Amino acid sequence: MPRAPARSMHYTLNLRVFWPLVTGLCTALVCLYHVLRGSGGARAEPPDGADGGFPLLKVAILLLFGYILLRCRHAVRQRFLPGAPRHHSAFSPRRFREPSLGILLESYYEHEVRLSPHVLGHSKAHVSRIVGELVRAGRARGSPGPIPGGSLALAFRGDFIQVGSAYEQHKIRRPDGFDVLVPLRLPPLVALEPRSLGAEPALAPAFHGCFVCALKAPPGASTGQWLRDCKPFADGFCVDMHGRRHLSATLVLRWFQSHLQRSLATVRYSLEGRCRVSLTPGGLEQPPTLHILPCRSDYGCCRLSMAVRLIPAVHLSDGVFLVAPPPPPSPVGPLVELPGGLRADVLWGVNTARQEQKLLGWLQERAPPGACYLKCLQLLKAVRDLGARGLDTTAATQWGRVLSSYVLKTALLAVLLREGPIQDWDEAQLGGRLEDLVQFLRGCLLRRQTLFHCVLGPGGAAAEVGPLPKVLREAAPVDLLAAFDWHAREFAASRLLSTWRRLPQLLRAYGGPRYLSMCPPPRGQRAQGFPEDEP
Repeated sequence: MPRAPARSMHYTLNLRVFWPLVTGLCTALVCLYHVLRGSGGARAEPPDGADGGFPLLKVAILLLFGYILLRCRHAVRQRFLPGAPRHHSAFSPRRFREPSLGILLESYYEHEVRLSPHVLGHSKAHVSRIVGELVRAGRARGSPGPIPGGSLALAFRGDFIQVGSAYEQHKIRRPDGFDVLVPLRLPPLVALEPRSLGAEPALAPAFHGCFVCALKAPPGASTGQWLRDCKPFADGFCVDMHGRRHLSATLVLRWFQSHLQRSLATVRYSLEGRCRVSLTPGGLEQPPTLHILPCRSDYGCCRLSMAVRLIPAVHLSDGVFLVAPPPPPSPVGPLVELPGGLRADVLWGVNTARQEQKLLGWLQERAPPGACYLKCLQLLKAVRDLGARGLDTTAATQWGRVLSSYVLKTALLAVLLREGPIQDWDEAQLGGRLEDLVQFLRGCLLRRQTLFHCVLGPGGAAAEVGPLPKVLREAAPVDLLAAFDWHAREFAASRLLSTWRRLPQLLRAYGGPRYLSMCPPPRGQRAQGFPEDEP
């Protein structure tokens, strides 16, 4: 038998009880004061014409008079307000008009979602200075030089590339997390032959977005001499697979972390006056993270504690990089056994941030002033965060993986490219555009349509971002949601729809100024808009 949803209880102030109670309490305190004062022993008589204290009768009369005035004022307001009923709750819908979804979204965006451009700009500049010094120190320490065998080692290229939502103008809440690509310079004797795994029939869909990189001799080089010269590099950074040497993301990441530690030790002393820096090693699914903490002696503006993910990247061509570690190939658990002799330590991910930034710039050029598509993306991230409330740790982690920020951005780009003209994305249609995004994403989760990678998809965004490298043009389309089973996708779709239907209640409870809240916030997580009989 289905349970009836619990009714929320609202407690209001009963003025008929409150003011007599206050009057009686004040009278009791005055009486107690006079009793204690009278029992304090003999006192000197006051001089003629002087009042020894405020008479108890005057206090009682004043309290009674104040109570009568308040009661009369309340009765007059109840009688002469137009259309006001005699008896109603303080939160009655007849007395207050509920704010619309557009007003709630705007309030939530301004108070909970929107980042200050001033703070974000200062944070990005601070990150650029610190990472720039670190990378330059790494380049100086790792400048190419001969090693036994005549080969050359890996080195920092000397620059860095800022990627992620903070640099695409759709980051939300706090500017305390950044992603930075650190390009690596390969020895001149080394050339790479990247290959996409999207067309492997025996491979799980979770690995279709990964690449492998085999070593090959540069044009014109003798194979035998090249193998002898390249052997020290191949032994240090490559593994054998199918009879060929492949660049290992695991070995490169291990060298990258140790080289970062040495470079950080070089610049730590020069940074002591501005900040404190530390490095957290990465793992199979996370690159190393640089933590920047402000110093107490640093009185600069907008100093926040920030975490910067430093991602080692190998440049292919035209702004396309292979990154280590690759995206998590499995939504839950460690790497599974790979078929066909494929090794997990040779898998690389692809980063197309430059193409995506070009695509966003192309859209911005064609958008009218005040277009709200980036604002919709920020609010969609906020809706995802509201939907995670009340979930246990495992469910919340899975929810965040399915609806990652990259998936949400790709959904926005897919809707924008599918609909063609961008003139309909004005501020007046913010709620409707956001609902379109939610419905499109729900359809992708329920497999009614496919959410392809915006570059590694059928047709991709080549017409808008320019020619792509051959390795990307020949790569198979990548479905971003293919790695998740039907249960995870159905749960995410149901939860997303439930969150959207109860969005006004959630926004009134958790966002914006309190004058928009027409009812008190829910007392428990089950009252956050998700009844127990719904996922």
